[in-house]
Formats: sequence, structure tokens, C-alpha cells
Amino acid sequence: MEGIVIKSTGSFYTVKQDDGAIIQCKLKGKFKIEGLKATNPVVAGDRVGFKYLDDKTTGLINKIQKRKNYIIRKATNLSKLTHIVAANIDNAFLIVTLAEPRTSTGFIDRFLVTAEAYSIPTHIVFNKIDINDKELKNRRNELIEIYTKIGYKCYEVSALKEINIDILKEKMKDKINLFAGHSGVGKSELINKIEPGLSIQIGEISKVHNKGKHTTTFAEMHELSFGGYIIDTPGIKEFGLIDFYKEELFHYFPEIFRISSECQFHNCTHEHEPNCAVIRAVEEGIISETRYKNYINILTDSDMDINEWELR
Repeated sequence: MEGIVIKSTGSFYTVKQDDGAIIQCKLKGKFKIEGLKATNPVVAGDRVGFKYLDDKTTGLINKIQKRKNYIIRKATNLSKLTHIVAANIDNAFLIVTLAEPRTSTGFIDRFLVTAEAYSIPTHIVFNKIDINDKELKNRRNELIEIYTKIGYKCYEVSALKEINIDILKEKMKDKINLFAGHSGVGKSELINKIEPGLSIQIGEISKVHNKGKHTTTFAEMHELSFGGYIIDTPGIKEFGLIDFYKEELFHYFPEIFRISSECQFHNCTHEHEPNCAVIRAVEEGIISETRYKNYINILTDSDMDINEWELR
């Protein structure tokens, strides 16, 4: 039997069979995916093979089909292990807010780097545009200009006021869509506006830390009435990069990669070398200074040691 994993809790996996039936499955032994030291070998979006157990009400996963892609991050407090968020994604939607809570460009760029590395098309969704603040609006326009220039699609929405929800639905139709972002940015509320029948629990913003409280514990895939699926993910506090070669990092900043061929040295790190076309482009305003600073921050991140880059 085969199906798609729609929820993983770490011990049980909810699998939707090809005939539409739902079955709870266990994992056969200590299932490991070659080349990945992951905390969770099976995730939402995985295509799996399974067999029925004697009770005929539960199954045993004995095969994981090859993934076309996946989104991955460093496991919390386990620096040598990875946490796979979801697999086989057609679109990733990174939900961003500039206040209540604030999403940093460092977080945005770390997510985009991982998505680029695994060829996952990513859209940046600026939620809570109903917060009528001139300074926030100007900042949002600046960021939209930066990311649109690079080639990322940006959307301005309000789950509260139901602004531009139809535009998101059009992009999601008949696709497997991942929603990600900090807790409190409005992922669950957006999903409820996109698919009202789901009634996903909505959290509150902590008045102490001005950050969201977790409402989603595990990534879960939901079928959309207009075609396709949406994967709701737990709020991510930090997005730790893993499984990268330091020398290849610039490949995942599209605007840096495009200009890098003009550098004097083929192994230029774009950090300090003479006649670096990337540094020149930053000085001339062709490449965003914010993006470049985030590239350098990731490049020199002490938490990303050489062993982690050599995982793959």
C-alpha cells in the first residue's frame, strides 16, 4: 500500500492512502535516510509505502519514496542533527510581519538560502498590513523592492481584514504549499481565511515578549477544497542553517551568484578579496547592503562549522 504522510508526531504518522482513506502508521525499526542525520526521518509530504498490521487498523511504514525536495534546519539544541520541516513542496510561503512580532531580514534570508539550496520556489507574504503605521509601511515597501528586484514574489495581505487572500489561493491551487514563519505572524489565521473549514487554533501575542505563542505542534498537511494541499508548520524561533558547504553559500543568494562571475578570483568569498565584483556592486547600490551583510553573517557564523557543511 502507498500514501502520503499528512502528519508526523514523532511516534505515529497519519497517512492518506491513494484511495483517500486515512490510517495511523508506525515506523519500521530505526528507519534512517542515507546521508541525513535527522531527528525525524518521516515528515509531512513524504510518499511512503506501508503494510497493514494484524489488527488491520494500523500500518507499518517500510519504504520512503525519493523526495524531490525538502526544507531543513538545524535541530533545536542538537547542533549536529537536522530537523526536516516538510518534503515534496511545490511552493513555500514565508509569512513575515514587521511588528507584533517583528521578522528580521536575517531570518528571512536564512530561510531563502535553504529554499534556494533545495530548489523550492518561495514567496514572501507580508501579513498584517492593516497595522496603519507610516514607518512600517515605508519599511515594508523597502523590503518588497529589495526582494522583488532579486526575483522573489512578494504579497501584501491581511488575514484580519481579508485583504488579497484570493491572490494567495490562486498561487496555491493544485500545489503542495508550505506555510512557515515565526509564531504570531498569522499563519494559522491566514490558513483559516484561505480554507475556513479547517478551523485551526489561533494563538495570541505574548504581551511580555511581543512574540507569538505556539499553536501548531507538528507540521500537518491539509487538503484544500479548491485543489492542492497546505502544510501548516510550527512557528520557527530561529532558522539554523545546516548541510552547506561554506564555499557554495553565495550560490544561494541569486543576486550575488549572478555577479560573482565578474570577480577576479574564481574562489572569491566576496568578503575581502581585491577586485571583487560583488563588493563593488554593494558599494554601487546594485546589491542590497542588508542582503550582503546577512550573507557575511551567515558566512562567518561560528555555529556553522566545517563538519556541518560536510554532512552531505
